[in-house]
Amino acid sequence: MKTITIQLPNETADEVDQAARKLGVSSEDLVRASVEEKPEPLRLTFEEAADHVLSKNAELYRRLS
Repeated sequence: MKTITIQLPNETADEVDQAARKLGVSSEDLVRASVEEKPEPLRLTFEEAADHVLSKNAELYRRLS
């Protein structure tokens, strides 16, 4: 497992700590879970954008081929 160190503003770090306490997990686990959730929505957003561009320009691509 790779370790990444980040700096957060004190206010943000305090909010993470408070949320982690409420959930009964460590701050590290809360941040890890939050980061692990992000790639899927980003990938879907890219795929949706690509689908939109391909659909929008389908006639142009057909003529160019």
